[in-house]
Amino acid sequence: MSDALLVLEDGRTFRGAGYGAEGETFGEMVFNTGMTGYQETLTDPSYARQIVAMTAPHIGNTGVNGDDPESRRIQVAGYVVREPARAASNWRATGSLGSALREQGVVGIAITGTRALTRHLRERGAMRAAIFSGEAALAPGERALLERVRASASMEGADLAGEVSTTETYVVPAVGERRFTVAAVDLGIKAMTPRRMAERGCEVHVMPASSTAADILAIGPDGVFFSNGPGDPAASGYAVEALRGVLDAGKPFFGICFGNQIFGRALGLGTYKMRFGHRGVNQPVQDRRTGKVDISAHNHGFAVEAPVDGPFDTPYGPAEVSHVNLNDGCVEGLRLLERPAFSVQYHPEAAAGPHDAAGLFDRFCEIMEGSE
Repeated sequence: MSDALLVLEDGRTFRGAGYGAEGETFGEMVFNTGMTGYQETLTDPSYARQIVAMTAPHIGNTGVNGDDPESRRIQVAGYVVREPARAASNWRATGSLGSALREQGVVGIAITGTRALTRHLRERGAMRAAIFSGEAALAPGERALLERVRASASMEGADLAGEVSTTETYVVPAVGERRFTVAAVDLGIKAMTPRRMAERGCEVHVMPASSTAADILAIGPDGVFFSNGPGDPAASGYAVEALRGVLDAGKPFFGICFGNQIFGRALGLGTYKMRFGHRGVNQPVQDRRTGKVDISAHNHGFAVEAPVDGPFDTPYGPAEVSHVNLNDGCVEGLRLLERPAFSVQYHPEAAAGPHDAAGLFDRFCEIMEGSE
């Protein structure tokens, strides 16, 4: 392994060994607390332009395979691990994680201090960073490398959905009898999401992020879905306007993650950048109506600002916060009280993650059925 250097925006540095491709990469430094599911994490488009540190100590044990990717390629800007697996050992493996990172040009680093890095980010917040490996790590002067990090792009104000979205509409056919037609706006959709809807009899038309309300309604959907995705929701006004047109038309709506934030902005609410965000498969979320707690999968660095106690007015009638995070109290879901529209901030498709929230897809089907 070559020498490598991780440089954070505030001047903290970590030296280690290169992992994956050699070179340099820039992005927002974040951490993921999942013990499993590293291949799903790496290929999740929501991680575009982010350097992801894994808190689990051993990464790569089960290699990689052709079934688990959530998109066409690895999406992270860079990867930080403690101890890479020396060999892949799983009956499904078709290659090693290190080889996959090299083949796709993803620069990574192995450091002994992933715990120290995570504690630092929890105290200081997510920040810009860069990994330099091989000859790039030998460049004279860490100060010069730090200045390059500080000159790199920030996640605030970043419109990234269009960079990871499909450019043309494609269809995921229903499994068995087709019950519903769903227009799914791809803001960074994971492959498992339309599959979960297809399993419930939905024919899913996955559409580009730039789709307008007219584009969406032209396919005659029974319901409309807005997906997860990367970037700052405040920079995606086109998606907000498209969703407002969908709500004006009275179509049933379901949004997850970035789609929840777009729904909030369509209702006239604000969004904000979280200190270090939620990324992992172990977040406790409570349904405020029933009191039920789900352990859920998350990947977001922005959240919706909304009054948690009691309904509030929107241009589409009264709404309420449906779910909250029990760790920090942030908004984890929204619903309109007089129209068939709801959203959650987490991932019910469970790729990777727990299956507690899978029933949300059933709920979406129920409101589509009730609107017929």
